[in-house]
This record gives sequence, C-alpha cells and structure tokens, in this order.
Amino acid sequence: MIKHNWDTHLYDEKHNYVFKFGEDVINLLKPQPGEIILDLGCGTGHLTNLIAEAGAEVYGIDSSAEMIEQARLKYPALKFDVMDATNFKFEKKYDAVFSNAVLHWIPEKEKVVECVFNCLKPGGRFVAEFGGKDNVKNVITSIRKILIANGFSNNTQYIDWYFPSIGEYASILEKTGFRVIYAVHFDRDTFMNEGVDISSWLEMFAKRIFEGINEDKKSELIELIKNDLGPTNQKDGKWFVDYKRLRIAAVKE
Repeated sequence: MIKHNWDTHLYDEKHNYVFKFGEDVINLLKPQPGEIILDLGCGTGHLTNLIAEAGAEVYGIDSSAEMIEQARLKYPALKFDVMDATNFKFEKKYDAVFSNAVLHWIPEKEKVVECVFNCLKPGGRFVAEFGGKDNVKNVITSIRKILIANGFSNNTQYIDWYFPSIGEYASILEKTGFRVIYAVHFDRDTFMNEGVDISSWLEMFAKRIFEGINEDKKSELIELIKNDLGPTNQKDGKWFVDYKRLRIAAVKE
C-alpha cells in the first residue's frame, strides 16, 4: 500500500469539505445503537465521532500516523489505530464497515475488499464513497500536460489514483462474496473554502506527484497548473474541483 504524508492542519482547516460531504454517507450507513462498526480510513476522526454519536461502538483505523494522532487528540473517548487497509483482520466481527474518501488512494482494491469481507459478520454491510470514473479529470489532464511539457514525464507515474466505474467495482465486490444493494456514480463539483484555490488542493492531495522536484520548481509547476485550470475550474471567481463520486453499499452473503 502506498504511504502518504498528510498535513492534518491543512486537511481540517482548508479541506474539511471532504468529511463534511461524508456526513451524508452516514445516512446511507444508518448506524444503530449497539452495532459494532469499523471506520476504514478514518482520517482525523470527525465521521468516526458522528457514528459513535448514533450509539454504535466504532473503531477507526488509518494508515497515516499523523491522522491517527490528530484523531486521538480530538476524540480521546474513541479508539483509533494505525493500520494498513490492505492487510487487517480482527478476532471479533463487525456489523458494518464504513469508508469515506479513502478507497481511491489504494490501487490494491481486491485486497481491501477481501479484508472488509473477512471482518464482517454474515449479513454485515459495507458502505463507502470515493472517487469514481473520471474523477478530477480536468485536474489530472492539466497535471499530466504540465509535467510532460516541463521535462518531468517520469513523475506522471505517480498519477495513480484508483477511480473505478460502478460495473468495475461492483464486480470486485460480487466476486468476493458481497451482494451490491446500492450504487450511484454522480457529479459533484466541489468548491474550495473561502480564500483557498487549486494550489492548496494540489499541495494537499497531489503531493506525491511532485516527488523529487525541488520546492522552487514545484511551486512554479503548481502555478502553471493553476493557470491552465483557470478557464475550466473557476466559477464566479471561486475555485472548484471536478469531483465524480462513487457511492456504494453491499451486504456480505
């Protein structure tokens, strides 16, 4: 599994729309009092806490030590641990696994689905939202174009997000033993918070793509990408990212 170093302050303060949109996914989860639920890729714990407030016993895991440290500080009454989404297992079985804005970071999708399946009780449910087919297409096109034009074509190998269609991901779930009960692939142009532009998004979510490039050159490339995206990813002077999300629910047969 690819490791990412996260700036938790930048995440919570300038990109909090990530977990705010995730609140609606909890409505699909419908956590019940007394249920045992795993929050897979819990980040700084905001959605984990909302699940707990519904009365469920919830456990948050994330591969980022920085995220887990922040989650423990914010919600000391809840349990959080650093764990790899492609390699986890538990003695007890869960009623549900929840995941928001995580699975597109993990190319080893079959391993994730297998781990989720194995930790669920029979009849347990898996509810997730993440980037779907053509997610951030404008952004990816611009990053690729600017990198190649400026002699950094090797860095395009790090554009490795996983954005599947409904059919592709449903097939993986069904092969593992899940029955898909809900799936939707929808557009959600997402506006940046006030005073935040696409540069901040690139610093937060595309950091790995600039690996090995010195800070001055990186800043120059980000500015070029920003200028290139201006005509397509601004409305009334406000920046947005062209998100396309996949929201899915499945039951362990």
